[in-house]
Amino acid sequence: MADPLEAARDSGLVREGEPLLVMLSGGGDSVCLLDVAIRLGARASALHVNYGLRPGAEEDEAFCRYLCERLGVALMAERVELPSGGNLLDRARDARYALAEQHAEAGYAAAHTASDQAETVLYRLAVSPGRRALLGMAPRRGRLVRPLLGVTRAEVRDHLRERGLDWREDPTNADRRFARSRVRHDVLEGLRSLGPAVERTIAETALQLRDEAEILDRAVAEALESLGGGPAISLADLRAQPPGLARLVLRQLADRSLSRDETNSILALGERGGTRSLDLGEGLRAVAEYGTLRFTRSADAAPPDPVELPIPGSARFGDWEVSARLGAAGEVSVRELGPRVLVRPWRDGDRMRPVGVGGTKTLQDLFTDRKVPRALRRTLPVVEADGEIVWVAGVALDERFAAPGPVGLSARRAS
Repeated sequence: MADPLEAARDSGLVREGEPLLVMLSGGGDSVCLLDVAIRLGARASALHVNYGLRPGAEEDEAFCRYLCERLGVALMAERVELPSGGNLLDRARDARYALAEQHAEAGYAAAHTASDQAETVLYRLAVSPGRRALLGMAPRRGRLVRPLLGVTRAEVRDHLRERGLDWREDPTNADRRFARSRVRHDVLEGLRSLGPAVERTIAETALQLRDEAEILDRAVAEALESLGGGPAISLADLRAQPPGLARLVLRQLADRSLSRDETNSILALGERGGTRSLDLGEGLRAVAEYGTLRFTRSADAAPPDPVELPIPGSARFGDWEVSARLGAAGEVSVRELGPRVLVRPWRDGDRMRPVGVGGTKTLQDLFTDRKVPRALRRTLPVVEADGEIVWVAGVALDERFAAPGPVGLSARRAS
């Protein structure tokens, strides 16, 4: 049995004398994390987010206030109204991380355990093939840290009972309408019949694969360099590579995931000579000619001209109708922006701080991560206020503007 205190100490993510904001729901995992952070000498504080979505929300907040008073920890309790649309759990997570970024003096900690890691890996593997699904959650991402990935949920409960600490149970964790709950209660319970250490085994596999991913990335870079570095490479030399490495090189060149069938079809393009091509969808095409392989993409649509958007009001931006309404009625809710904002296309070098990412990111990388087709990227509305990107329609909200604020932004295809 692993001890949460020792696991957190060994992680190196909780440091004596350094500030650490613990995201405290009142559930057992977060109560354990707060206790561990205090005992390891961190200058701990806590953040509780009350979404007001279920009858026990007020009791959860009251419990967190009681616990922090008992432990001598400062508590920041925030009440938020989540925007409509999309996955509820994703919206709640984004709001929680945005508030943590806002309040944290330095790092902030989530109480994800090895059990959560196992659930994450199983869920991603079910819906998204490829090795990235197996990497799970990183112990550190930007300012976000996860010190309890080395212990299971059962070990956390043992720690709480030994320490005489109470916690709250979230009934939604047992609600099978949520995919995560079905993985937890149906899939993992079934796997435990094969081995009681299933959670730790999966979590440890994810940690090992994450370490090994660095080696794979270097191997891909070296292989690509030996093939000429791109954008056109020798098909014969690529076929001489191990199949897995060839697929990773192609994915790097194509800037998207490729299935084994797609990889095999691309490698077979030049076998009959001449010029051959393969349509991969979303404007991407593999072209083989004169023994070389390259990827081409459909020409991007001309970006619309920038327009001013009054608040409240609406504006036409290319094929989009962008609206700003008072009272936070919209796709996203943001803080006060002033009398008007600018709606413009993406520009090379644009950066923002997307909610939940824990740092800045270029829009180009964000589009790649979220699989936005290249042909659409220059036409998406980018809302800018005082020179800072607020929102990219349908893609990301900047955490500095995220709030249950007075303005609601939305965008829809104009009829």
